[in-house]
Amino acid sequence: MVYEFEGYVPVVDPSSFIHPQAAVTGNVIIGKNVYVGPGAAIRGDWGQIIIEDGCNVQENCTIHMFPGVTVYLRKNAHIGHGAIIHGADIGENCLIGMNSVIMDNVKIGAECVVGALCFVPADMVIEKRKVVVGNPAKVVKDVSDEMIEWKTEGTKIYQQLPEDCYSTLKPCEPLREIPADRKIQDKGYKTWN
Repeated sequence: MVYEFEGYVPVVDPSSFIHPQAAVTGNVIIGKNVYVGPGAAIRGDWGQIIIEDGCNVQENCTIHMFPGVTVYLRKNAHIGHGAIIHGADIGENCLIGMNSVIMDNVKIGAECVVGALCFVPADMVIEKRKVVVGNPAKVVKDVSDEMIEWKTEGTKIYQQLPEDCYSTLKPCEPLREIPADRKIQDKGYKTWN
């Protein structure tokens, strides 16, 4: 659902998909080919949220800020399931891992990878192409070309998802038996260390 707040109506490019079970409120600007999953809360009531082209905000993410702050998700940022972004600036083509917490005034450079369950404390500045893990967060190594290639390919799948949702997502009643022709899907995704 999309909500006006104090005269601010969210701006969402028509190529982007906001799941009906997500909430986008107030001073929010969403660019092209952005996917926002169910349960996401993007709340631009006290400040502004700018989500640039090609980003995805997955299920149960929260994006918010202190009064007067602008949150940025730069082009192709990939925000994993359950992550919280509070008053931060997420660099272009970054991956924020599942259930990570990115606090106020954090600046994450381009092409960084923040591990799952990472806590990035307020005011931390992370240079581009760094791998960040832990609670509290610490930089452990540089992002390799192979890692950024893997991340970019994963984000492309999410950039296709808005179009797929518009063309195939619809409410339905569940089947009561597995159809005989249904096969297990193996898309052959690779992981990296």
